[in-house]
Amino acid sequence: MEHSFLIQILLMLVVAIISIALLRRAGLPAILAYLLTGVISGPSGFNWFSQHQMQSVAELGVVLLMFSLGLEFSLPRLWAMRRTVFGLGSAQVVVTTVLATGISFLGGLTLVESVVVGSAIALSSTAIVLKLLNEQGWLRRRHGELSVSVLLFQDLAVVPLLILLPLLASGGEVLSAKTIAYAMVEGVLAFVALMAFGKWGLPRLFDEVARSRSNELFMLSTLVVALLTGALTQWLGLSMALGAFMAGMLLGESQYKRQLEADIRPFRDLLMGLFFISIGMLLDFTLVFQFWWQILILLVAVIFGKALVIFALLRAARESFRTSMSTALSLAQVGEFSFVVLALAVNYRLLDIALSTKLVMVAVLSMAVAPWLVRHSVDVARYLQGVRPKAEKPPAIEPNIEHENDLVLILGYGRVGQTIARFMKTEAVPFLVLDLDPTRVSEARKAGEPVYFGDVCNRSILKQAKIREAKLIVLTFSNGRILEEVLPLCRQLAPDSKILVRTRDDTGMEELEAAGASQVIPETLEGSLMLVSQVLYQCGVPLTRILKRLEYERRNHYQYLHGFFSGAETDFTLEHLHAVALPKGANAVGLTLADIPWEKLRVELRAVRRSGSEVESPELDWKIRPGDTLIILGKPRRIEKAEHFLLQG
Repeated sequence: MEHSFLIQILLMLVVAIISIALLRRAGLPAILAYLLTGVISGPSGFNWFSQHQMQSVAELGVVLLMFSLGLEFSLPRLWAMRRTVFGLGSAQVVVTTVLATGISFLGGLTLVESVVVGSAIALSSTAIVLKLLNEQGWLRRRHGELSVSVLLFQDLAVVPLLILLPLLASGGEVLSAKTIAYAMVEGVLAFVALMAFGKWGLPRLFDEVARSRSNELFMLSTLVVALLTGALTQWLGLSMALGAFMAGMLLGESQYKRQLEADIRPFRDLLMGLFFISIGMLLDFTLVFQFWWQILILLVAVIFGKALVIFALLRAARESFRTSMSTALSLAQVGEFSFVVLALAVNYRLLDIALSTKLVMVAVLSMAVAPWLVRHSVDVARYLQGVRPKAEKPPAIEPNIEHENDLVLILGYGRVGQTIARFMKTEAVPFLVLDLDPTRVSEARKAGEPVYFGDVCNRSILKQAKIREAKLIVLTFSNGRILEEVLPLCRQLAPDSKILVRTRDDTGMEELEAAGASQVIPETLEGSLMLVSQVLYQCGVPLTRILKRLEYERRNHYQYLHGFFSGAETDFTLEHLHAVALPKGANAVGLTLADIPWEKLRVELRAVRRSGSEVESPELDWKIRPGDTLIILGKPRRIEKAEHFLLQG
């Protein structure tokens, strides 16, 4: 039995993969693929699973989705956009909900069912609209800014809905003011309690977790906080998703926001996929085929009705015709949170299966046409305004302005990273820093430095840090294990960027360059070179000659900074320099350097000293004379054998 259950799970995942691949090629969102998977694997298809079996796991997806939404909830951003968010956004939600509720009630639905339907229709798809606006480069345009404002208020409006749905389920069809007030007070108290815990408890908790430098502990703590706050609000009679949203909002302003979002995203995406699969299982295609004409009428009514409401509100706010129409078409669909509202309503038995199936199909079809509406919203607005679309011109090649992409990404904010950042700041070079030390990040951010908490081994963290735009990436830490993970990842994400790697010495220098490093800087050897340069400069050697000499050493991988004359204590595992003086009767006298089997002796000739002068790397046709001194490099045992050969043969 267990074996067949695992096979069914595997088949469902295969169906999901194929559905996502096919719909993505068609330019449709992945949500539709998950819904299709639910239809195929649910009661309307192969009946591998029931909606009840998926319900508990799917609810966790909603909890993590609300936690992620809370992380994105920025009070400063909300305050900066307060006029459009609380003005236009609230007007759109209230007017759309009231109209849809009134029409539903006149159509024969109960008051509770009408409120649920009106609330679901009022919401639009944040994920689809923001993604498409970003792809089109319209987020900074007026209709893009208005769309974002409305979507932001819609996301906020989900919170009172999460309080209202359990209230509707327990209170029946008639709600008293006392019941509503009690629920609101209960929600406020829960909010205050979580705010207090979030202000004093959560920062200290994550400070301790971050100091452990354990990715597993950080990820586990994130999941526990999201689920624990959700369990707390559920215990108070509210929704789990409400508590998760509050926890995310409290952590959204912390220095751990990027890391939290990166850690929670894989779990959120997987569980949200299961949530939408469970929604697809609610679809009964016998009802769809029976009421197909009602579904199509509802679809047209919802899209045109929402667009008309938004258009009228914007025109009343004295926005231009083109901006109003573009915004209205962009927000005309039904959103993913509508599925959350409908699913909770079904679980609370506020809607019957027939009505929920119709609404889910309307939401699915509206999201299917959403990409076309958003991409062509400007063109449709121009057409309705009477402006004929111009023939498309081939895209002009933008000039390559180096200063627009001079971002330097510094990974690690220790002694070396801070030194680099100070010089970058002095020269007005834009830079961004990632570091895992919470205290260091907190102190730097208080000083106004662009330093963020994040694990540089995490792909999504590097993407958020704009690694693709970085002209130069500097790895300032010398942890070998992390370098092995980070360097290939950086090269993969930023194939055209230069990557500088700081190491203690030049051990494994060739391997690092093969892994993608543009240049490896060994700290100890570079320190020696800097000291040498100062000594030579004080001795009167021209600066240009010093710089050429330093560049020569770097280009040859610090070849002549290896090997030192050993002292009394000889380490037989390291290579050392050794001088072999050749008297008149030595075996090597009269031979050329090519006649000596250096490879067999397994030592390296570094220089030959003759008559007080030294020649580095002499030619192989050099003929050895009595009194020459050969300076060789090798391990002590090999040096002994080489010296014996050179002197006695």
